[in-house]
Amino acid sequence: MNIIDVWTQLPTARFWREKWLASLMRWNREETPSEAIPPAALIAAMEEAGVALSLISGWSSPKGDLISNDEVEAAVDAAPARLKGLIGADLSEPMAAVREIRARAKTGKFVGVRVIPWLWDLPPNDRRYYPVYAACVDAGLPFCTQIGHTGPLKRSETGRLIPYLEEVMIDFPELVVVGGHVGFPWIDEVATMIRKFPNFHVDTSAYALHRLPEDFVRLMKGEGRGRIMFGSNFPMLAAKRCLEKLNALGLDEAGKEAFLSGNARKVFGVYTKSH
Repeated sequence: MNIIDVWTQLPTARFWREKWLASLMRWNREETPSEAIPPAALIAAMEEAGVALSLISGWSSPKGDLISNDEVEAAVDAAPARLKGLIGADLSEPMAAVREIRARAKTGKFVGVRVIPWLWDLPPNDRRYYPVYAACVDAGLPFCTQIGHTGPLKRSETGRLIPYLEEVMIDFPELVVVGGHVGFPWIDEVATMIRKFPNFHVDTSAYALHRLPEDFVRLMKGEGRGRIMFGSNFPMLAAKRCLEKLNALGLDEAGKEAFLSGNARKVFGVYTKSH
């Protein structure tokens, strides 16, 4: 089975210098690196876990790009069969973000757009996102974001699904949304969104699978079966660590296939080769 990891990043030195990382690194019991993570490190982690394809993300912030789209594209160029990009969007210049999305979408190297709401301290229904949503629909790209509490030293409120993300999906019924990081502690809101919107999806990034909330696992086996996909959050959490206790989830073979690759192929329009 060819696994697709829908949430990874290759942090730069300027990314690692951000003070909000302190709490996250304490959780991981790791020292904060000081140098950029090269594509080869991600590929090695993918090989170790049997991951065929990873989506790597640009990170735009009010301070500027922590991981630029040019840096993402260079990494994709270094391993085009193993990596695809997610476009970072600068909410401080919405029309520039629209032009960036349109241009990057034409390259075939990017398969979605990602904005991290807590970085901006702006919930997804803020007006500054709306040109980005229109550009995503126009380009046929999913909008990827973070849902649930915020591990870094930033407010968690921006990760609430209802009313913020719910209002977006009412206003943009054609928009495909992928919420990363599970959505805890608002799992009931995740379930509501899955029931209400056929184009709403979730990934399990930032969680080793044995630490997933029980309500979320039940959702994976039930009405979320075709909506939930695998993500790691490399390099904060590697795919091998995430997948160690996959069998303990109790998914049948079809459920495993959907979770590990099938749902991602459908949403992002990607395919994998055997490795």
